[in-house]
Amino acid sequence: MASEDTVVHSKMANRDKELEEEIYEKVVDLTEYAKRQRWWNRLFGKNSGPLAEKYSVATQLAIGGVSGWCAGYLFQKVGKVAATSVGGGLLLLQIANNSGYIQVDWKRVEKDVNKAKKQIKKGTNQAGPEINTFVEKSTVFVKKNIVVTSGFIGGFLLGLAS
Repeated sequence: MASEDTVVHSKMANRDKELEEEIYEKVVDLTEYAKRQRWWNRLFGKNSGPLAEKYSVATQLAIGGVSGWCAGYLFQKVGKVAATSVGGGLLLLQIANNSGYIQVDWKRVEKDVNKAKKQIKKGTNQAGPEINTFVEKSTVFVKKNIVVTSGFIGGFLLGLAS
């Protein structure tokens, strides 16, 4: 009786293993199919990145999602502290202004703001070369690691919401 149970159990284990391998092959086939499509190649390039060669899609999504959630959660907490600090500081400055502790020279403020506006208008037509190279490098990274990036964005949004 025990030997029959062992045989049945080993057959079930073999079936489960075969099913798992078949599912894995279908997922790999799906990713390869997507890579061969024109829209995929046009959007992400022929090689979807170094991570795609080392890890499965599920692992990439998990890595991106967990790191994105951590970043989003920290961003939320730090953002709340920063907003509270800035708002509290502005409130204290306004109270000090209304109480007479601070006198603001509004004509000088207006002159400085207009000067800053002119400088901004003059400089908006040309972005710095370091910004352009950063954007290009970021675009290349996102295209090569699209699965991890997608997981990160989703995790980041979930981290902000939690």
